[in-house]
Amino acid sequence: MKVILSIKPEFANKIFNGSKKFEFRRRLYKNKKVRAVIVYASAPISKVIGEFEIENVIHGELDSLWSSTSRYSGISQEYYLDYFKGKETGYAIAVKKAKLYDKPVCIKEKFGIKPPQSFAYVQTH
Repeated sequence: MKVILSIKPEFANKIFNGSKKFEFRRRLYKNKKVRAVIVYASAPISKVIGEFEIENVIHGELDSLWSSTSRYSGISQEYYLDYFKGKETGYAIAVKKAKLYDKPVCIKEKFGIKPPQSFAYVQTH
């Protein structure tokens, strides 16, 4: 099973160029069968641009999560702390085998859904 995550283009590009190996989330999907993430690059791109396998998911207190992921976070510590403001713990999805599509695809045409605020499950065969 896969999930579609809305990711800002700046960070989506870093995932596919290898400089961002962790995607941070305040909340995580509940389904344990999720093995891959389909990347929806939000505005101004507004297209599905690729996907990656999930190596693992790290859940922890913000200080320890940052210290174990900061090198390949693709974001500043200031941005990280601002993103998690009001939370004590967070999630880091470890990226494995990121694959950028040759041609971006329309989320509505391909999956029949609107861009998710947080995530959406996608059944794959």
